[in-house]
Amino acid sequence: MTQFKKLVPPSKGETISFVKGQPIVPDNPIIPFIRGDGTGVDIWPATQRVLDAAIDKAYGKKRHIEWFKVYAGDEACDLYGTYQYLPEDTLKAIKTYGVAIKGPLTTPIGGGIRSLNVALRQIFDLYSCVRPCRYYKGTPSPHKRPEDLDVIVYRENTEDIYMGIEWEANDPVGINFREHLNNILIPANGKLGNRQIPKEAGIGIKPVSKHGSQRHIRKAIQHALKLEGQKRHVTLVHKGNIMKFTEGAFRDWGYELATTEFRQECVTERESWILENDFKNPLLGIEGNSKLIEPGYDSLTPEKKIAICEEVKAVLKTIGKTHGNGKWRAMVLIDDRIADSIFQQIQTRPQEYSILATLNLNGDYISDAAAAVVGGLGMAPGANIGDEAAIFEATHGTAPKHAGLDRINPGSVILSGVMMLEFLGWQEAADLITKGISRSISEQKVTYDLARLMEPPVEAVSCRGFAESVIERF
Repeated sequence: MTQFKKLVPPSKGETISFVKGQPIVPDNPIIPFIRGDGTGVDIWPATQRVLDAAIDKAYGKKRHIEWFKVYAGDEACDLYGTYQYLPEDTLKAIKTYGVAIKGPLTTPIGGGIRSLNVALRQIFDLYSCVRPCRYYKGTPSPHKRPEDLDVIVYRENTEDIYMGIEWEANDPVGINFREHLNNILIPANGKLGNRQIPKEAGIGIKPVSKHGSQRHIRKAIQHALKLEGQKRHVTLVHKGNIMKFTEGAFRDWGYELATTEFRQECVTERESWILENDFKNPLLGIEGNSKLIEPGYDSLTPEKKIAICEEVKAVLKTIGKTHGNGKWRAMVLIDDRIADSIFQQIQTRPQEYSILATLNLNGDYISDAAAAVVGGLGMAPGANIGDEAAIFEATHGTAPKHAGLDRINPGSVILSGVMMLEFLGWQEAADLITKGISRSISEQKVTYDLARLMEPPVEAVSCRGFAESVIERF
């Protein structure tokens, strides 16, 4: 029995366990929740009301959640003392019960923690941040066809720039490191020419590992396998054209994973071209197929022509029988796109994408950009998932000036609750909430942030009123 300093866990309920990264969920799980700072005081009660009502309607007395209040952020400091933004009690509770949900948290001032959200991800090794971006009819959007965007951003959580390994420009250790790079490591590389890190430059390190990349991309592929049709599609998003040994490696390790561990379920974009060409015209031949997949084939050097022909031969020989004759169309398609191109394409060709697997920094930008297309962060849920824990969260800030006014939009945390229910395998309850939110928005029963953007503007409902509107429309 886990001992807590200032918390009393529910006397009823059971613990969620994890086996090979998958949750084993009882019918009455104990789930810790962090109310959140600022508007969390309004958002969490509304969210809990919706979640409980959906579970009750879907399952009656068969299933329910035993909620366990734990503390983080400003509320934790009130209970545990100054700078105790993330008390040991809270960490113990999440570790013990496996799944948690939280509202927005304040970025601490002092206390040695840069971000509570990042700290939780690192402490529990929650290596995949999952952010679905889909449109709910009636939501105000600056785009003409926001309904065309329905993507899930899989953002790697634990590596890349967000590891926070950096030195200030005037840090003596950083200065020594800079000199070591300039005088020893850069010249020894042999490929960097006369490049030098400027004086008075801050330095950050961008680690990207094969293990970290592949375990994250594995989650994305496993998710795609649960989808159907053209949504069985994972795009590796990267800047490998510039950062070849970090972002480029992320792309390469993704393709390696897809074509080894998931060989029977996956096809790469380039493989699909070769297979489709052969299916449409079996008499095309190796060189004919090569010319179709490689623009400018006729102007290539003989060596490059041979390499492309060998590629076509290898694909047809190794997966022609298992993936050919159109079979590949039912599999998970793996392709890759440059990050800046994706920013454009989620606006101009959004229907072509389903799951975007990214590194940490790119995923941060892309998920917010995608959320803007479908109506903003007020309706953007998020989850942080590892092999032994998962935390579901709001993606917006604390908005303290609105706290306690019962007017803020609880949609982000409610939809994060939907993701949590799906993670638990309670799909029926999740579907009720999705239906309720969709109907409430389409019938213009929305909080002020959406109401003021509708044309013409409509009368807003309260935070609590939006929750009740969702429930009424199950």
